[in-house]
Amino acid sequence: MPVKKKRKSSGSEDPSIRKNKITSYCRTQTPGRLLNTDDQFSSKKCLAWFYEYAGSDDIVGPESMEKFCEDICVEPENIVMLVLAWTLEATNMGFFTKEEWLKGMTSLHCDCTERLQGKLDYMRSQLNDPVLFKNIYRYAFDFARDKDQRSLDMDTAKSMLALLLGRTWPLFPVFHQFLEQSKYKVVNKDQWCNVLEFSRTVNTDLSNYDEDGAWPVMLDEFVEWNKVRIAL
Repeated sequence: MPVKKKRKSSGSEDPSIRKNKITSYCRTQTPGRLLNTDDQFSSKKCLAWFYEYAGSDDIVGPESMEKFCEDICVEPENIVMLVLAWTLEATNMGFFTKEEWLKGMTSLHCDCTERLQGKLDYMRSQLNDPVLFKNIYRYAFDFARDKDQRSLDMDTAKSMLALLLGRTWPLFPVFHQFLEQSKYKVVNKDQWCNVLEFSRTVNTDLSNYDEDGAWPVMLDEFVEWNKVRIAL
C-alpha cells in the first residue's frame, strides 16, 4: 500500500517517498511465537494493540503505519497492505481509524501481530479470486484518490496500476509506457474500471479489440499508439 502523504497538521513529507516505489513481494518474515489455537479473540487486546501505534491520536497515521508494517514484516508498498486496507474498509491511504481497525481486525480474528502474520497468506489468496480482485481493484481507486478530487492523479494511478496489474497483465509495461508519454494528467473512475476489463478480455496482441466497442477514448488511443510503436 503506497504511503499517502501526511495531513497538513502532521507536517510535510518528501514526495519522492511515493514515486514509483512499488513491490509485490514481502520481506522474509521472522516467525512469531506459536499461538494456542484455543486462544479466543479479545476485543480488549485488539484495542490495546491499536493504541500501540495510535498513541493519543486515536488514529494510525503514516509514521505509525511504517512501524506497523515493520512489525508484521511487510513493506508498506506490498499489495497485501492494500488487501488489509480493503478488509478494514479504510477510507484514507496511510491512515487506520480506531473504528476501521476494530471492525476489520475482528472480522480477521486478529488481536495481535502474530495472528495477523498468520493471515497474510489468506489475504494474498483473495487476489486470486476474480470477483474479490475486482472489488479490491475498484476500492483502490477511491482509497488512493484525494478526497477533494474525483479522479486519480497520474502518478498515483500509475503506481496503483503497477501494484494491481503489474504482476499479472503481460501488456502492463507497454500500457505504462503509453501513460508516461500521454497527454493525460488524471485517470477517472470509468477509465480505471475499463483498464481492468481491457486487461481481462483483450488479447495480448490486441487482435480481438473492438474499435467500435464502448471503450474509453484513452484505450482507443492506447491501441492506436501501440500499432504505431510496433510498426516503427
